Amino acid sequence: MRLSAGLTQEKIVFALAVLLATGFALALPGFLTTQNVLNLLRSVSILGILGVAMGLVVIGRGIDLSLVALMAVSVAWMLNLVGDGVSLPLALAIALGFSLLVGALNGWLVAYAEIPAIFATLAMGTLIYGFGRYFLFSMDVAYIPEGARPILVLGQSDLFGVPLPIFLFAGTCLIGHLFLRYAIPGRYLRAVGDNLQAARITGIPVRPVIVLQYVLSSGIGFLAGLITAASVDSMNTRLALSTYVYDVILVVVLGGIGLSGGKGGIRNVVVGTLLIGVLLNGMTIMDIQYTLQNVIKGGLLLAAIVIDTILNPRDEQTAQQGDI
Repeated sequence: MRLSAGLTQEKIVFALAVLLATGFALALPGFLTTQNVLNLLRSVSILGILGVAMGLVVIGRGIDLSLVALMAVSVAWMLNLVGDGVSLPLALAIALGFSLLVGALNGWLVAYAEIPAIFATLAMGTLIYGFGRYFLFSMDVAYIPEGARPILVLGQSDLFGVPLPIFLFAGTCLIGHLFLRYAIPGRYLRAVGDNLQAARITGIPVRPVIVLQYVLSSGIGFLAGLITAASVDSMNTRLALSTYVYDVILVVVLGGIGLSGGKGGIRNVVVGTLLIGVLLNGMTIMDIQYTLQNVIKGGLLLAAIVIDTILNPRDEQTAQQGDI
């Protein structure tokens, strides 16, 4: 997403993050301490991992509004299965398989049924939450049973004094970057997002690639859900009804991944996550009310979308597909 020669939205957002961090460091005692910086990075690690999942879909000219709902329901079901006596490896396999199946169904609805991604995934998120609450578990909050205690290492352990979720975020970003840059399916995904018709003419299997991006999104989302549950000893399924998915979109769009598809990369997700992390941490230290924080985040998301619309206008192909 290029603003002028040598100046990109990514660079501007990174500069804003640095300026914001500098301002908070001068105004808020303790902001720049090692412990607070580690807490900041840990607190946004899950958001960043979800940002990678959403970023892959958006680069492929899609959107996944079911991401958070699927994450919450699949992990909550896994915890309930373990609580009912199912072994942890089997419960993990069942829940992951469920998550990937729903991701494939999302992809099928978009690629083969040609339902606009924003509507297909919005409906799927509502459906999955209702299905989970009615058929899979009865309580809003699923606590980690004794048999699932081993997963706590994902959210509550350190490596060389650094919380493990930060390493997991870094590893997810690295794998996502390598996938987009070097893997043939990753190159196909970017080509489909950049120009679907041209990709089809050159022989790229467009529909399977679209399905793949939603499967990848659901798989990465499941990992984020495991880290979430491991960090707080539970999974609150009401997260599916929150505005958390819009925070994920904010990270992606603010970082510079164009909603028109085919533009940006995992580095943009990192930059967007950094800015949001600094902002949220600073607002928390200043004890700004949660409602006002939502107002600020909503304003940022709106501004980012407006900028994206100006820099990456919808073309005729996008309008025909009905993608966001």
